[in-house]
Amino acid sequence: MSSFSVKNVNQIFGTGTAQVQALHDVNFEAEPGTLSLIMGPSGSGKSTFLTIAGGLLTPTSGTVEVNGISYTDRSKKERDALRLDSIGFVLQAYHLLPYLTVADQFKLVDKVKPKENLSKAELDSVLDTLGIKKLLNKYPGELSGGQQQRVAIARALYPNPAIILADEPTAALDSPRVAIVGGLLKDLAVQHHKAVVVVTHDERLLDSADHLYEIRDGYLTKKKMVKP
Repeated sequence: MSSFSVKNVNQIFGTGTAQVQALHDVNFEAEPGTLSLIMGPSGSGKSTFLTIAGGLLTPTSGTVEVNGISYTDRSKKERDALRLDSIGFVLQAYHLLPYLTVADQFKLVDKVKPKENLSKAELDSVLDTLGIKKLLNKYPGELSGGQQQRVAIARALYPNPAIILADEPTAALDSPRVAIVGGLLKDLAVQHHKAVVVVTHDERLLDSADHLYEIRDGYLTKKKMVKP
């Protein structure tokens, strides 16, 4: 069973002559252990897709399911709980709190979601994999951009979500760093059995992907993988 599916989703903004259809009958699935790229130019519907996929926006029509559970007809509180338990976000802006050390970033997660997070041993393994275990007592301002990015990835994984949604995680990185981040995302999928979905315009991530989708003018199409 897919960890994550979008079924016949349409999204319309505005009314009358100001009406704009941002997504057209979109269908998408992501299975555990896979990395999927959704690529397209600015204004193609990527951000709208990500917002709906993350449960932050209810589509005009269609359904979004996480581990077989639909967002449809759920209260805001129920959607928030489902998102907290099942989805981890890696955003272009890392959103690390500047007054908290790296260790405290994870303690904050414990306060918001006190149960079913990774165990200490599991978190230590993730920190080792990402090469950031020695940074636990550092503040975000003391870290490089790449280190902050890896902390953000670890924090997204810590609540043990079924799905990782990443928004342009390599937008400002040079090619060697893109390769490293692509490898990290792939490792998250395979080693931790997550469904990883990356919304991006960066073709340099193709080498790490299992599935490729193109979105243009709100239409999503699955493409044949051609590795660079």
